[in-house]
Amino acid sequence: MNIFYEEDGGFKVASILADNTTSLQVENTHGKRSKIKSANVMLRFAQPGLAEFLEQAEAISADIEVGFLWESCPAEEFGFDELAQEYFGHAPTPIEAAGTLIRLHSSPMHFYKKGKGRYKAAPPEALKAALAGAEKKRQQAALQARYTEELVAFTLPAEFADKLQQILYKPDRNTLEVKAVEAACALTHLSVAHLLHRCGAIPSTHDFHFNRFLFENFPRGTGFPEVSVAPFAELPLATVNAFSIDDATTTEIDDAFSLEKLASGNWRVGIHIAAPALGILPNSSIDEIAAQRLSTVYMPGNKITMLPENVVQAFTLCADKVCPALSLYLEVDAATFEIVNSESRLERLHIAANLRHDSLEPLFNEVTLAAGKFDYEYANELTLLWNFANKLEALRGKSAENSPAQIDYNFYVENDHVTISNRLRGSPIDKVVSELMILVNSLWGKLLADNDVAGIYRTQSNGKVKMSTVAAPHQGLGVAQYMWSSSPLRRYVDLVNQRQIINLLRNEAPAYSKNDTALFAILRDFDAAYTLYNDFQRQMERYWCLRWLLQEKVQQFEVLVLRENLVRLTGIPLVSRISSLPELPPNTRALLETGEIDLLDLNFNARFISVVEATPA
Repeated sequence: MNIFYEEDGGFKVASILADNTTSLQVENTHGKRSKIKSANVMLRFAQPGLAEFLEQAEAISADIEVGFLWESCPAEEFGFDELAQEYFGHAPTPIEAAGTLIRLHSSPMHFYKKGKGRYKAAPPEALKAALAGAEKKRQQAALQARYTEELVAFTLPAEFADKLQQILYKPDRNTLEVKAVEAACALTHLSVAHLLHRCGAIPSTHDFHFNRFLFENFPRGTGFPEVSVAPFAELPLATVNAFSIDDATTTEIDDAFSLEKLASGNWRVGIHIAAPALGILPNSSIDEIAAQRLSTVYMPGNKITMLPENVVQAFTLCADKVCPALSLYLEVDAATFEIVNSESRLERLHIAANLRHDSLEPLFNEVTLAAGKFDYEYANELTLLWNFANKLEALRGKSAENSPAQIDYNFYVENDHVTISNRLRGSPIDKVVSELMILVNSLWGKLLADNDVAGIYRTQSNGKVKMSTVAAPHQGLGVAQYMWSSSPLRRYVDLVNQRQIINLLRNEAPAYSKNDTALFAILRDFDAAYTLYNDFQRQMERYWCLRWLLQEKVQQFEVLVLRENLVRLTGIPLVSRISSLPELPPNTRALLETGEIDLLDLNFNARFISVVEATPA
């Protein structure tokens, strides 16, 4: 005797070897013996053989029209053999009964299983909804298949046009589009970005990176609402004329300098900082914008300003304008360049000139200083400030002789053409500006600390730099305290600190009290945003370095081995790992051949050619 039974959600056939009433010992078509429960047996039959029985039952099941079968069944619960008799119009053969059971089991939308061999017809409305859902899934599967087919052929489906950023930057794996893209990536062995680039969806590799940054950090765009600067009290006019020193592309000019000979023979050095805190009141609409952006975002060839253009223009220290400024005046001994005393003021200041690095550096540099060439505008002022800066540097214990040489790189992008220039850090221009900024940030930090007014500081201990509301040494700079306050047009922390200084000078209550939770929130948010913006700037600098290699058609280049297979290209700030590099000691110079450059992944390949120079570590 043979049986047709249910096991593991499917139907099987076997021959009975022993019947133990509640269980059976059976042997299947492959000769495997097993023990099954009698309750799982649906039918017993003698003929035909096992293989023929299952084959014929499945053929009958396939011929049964499920819709007609559903219409034929009673409203109440029924057994499969009862329905088989109703459907065939006679007592069903074992094969017909088995075929009916297989059909019932394979149609869960039409028939709800209620027990072993027992079912109930789905209500009409439930069946209608289930069939509609199944048809929808079928259509979606067909649509996904079409998407995948088009993507594999490197054709972008028309439906993807308004979903590209979501697919690229924040893919939802439950959507048909993303499922199709992932399937196409598996078939083409390409990443999502490379696949869509082949499909023409990423016409600009630059915009791919830039738009990701905007998508993640500026979802509402980079535009500003209309705002106006709050009026502020008239300020006294300074008696000096000031000049600034900035990069050629700088529009947010935060700082300027002045020099005046005193009757005593000493010099009065003025460090003047733009004063937007005068017109940006706490919790005002402009303040909310600045507090949300927290900093200007820089990248080669572009920037996203912290403040709206009309606010920047109201306070930037632009040439031929009288601008509000927060000034630090220092009386400096003419012979020793030591600071005799200092004073901070709020005032209006005439900006006589905006000196730019590109035109100033050929005139004001170590060579011209050594040669005594002072035949250019502001030569005397710059020379005196340079001598003063050298004194300040020495007082910090950071003289140039004790500091390793470092190179600063500048990127200029115009019409997709990139120029990368460099200058040695510590050049006269760099030293004058950096030393005076360190000084003003240190002294104003001390001013707030001495008067027990809250501020946000940058501290460094054991090589670790962090933000703090407590004045503490910055070991790297060699100062007792250091507070960012010299770039209030570009950094929100500087704007906050400037408010505290202005309130102190006016004998007003500070905008932020000690242990103010708002101050801690600003510190936390700024630190996170500033780190993110700096990472993005480095990413875009890497992008333009790779573009430069392509632009200049560089076939071979020299590198300096940093460690293991990590190298830095000479001439541009590009660091990468080169897998083909043999084991070389650090500081070895090597020649490489340019390989594939990937502007989407921001990587490149190179082949080792030879060692150029081995320098002792």
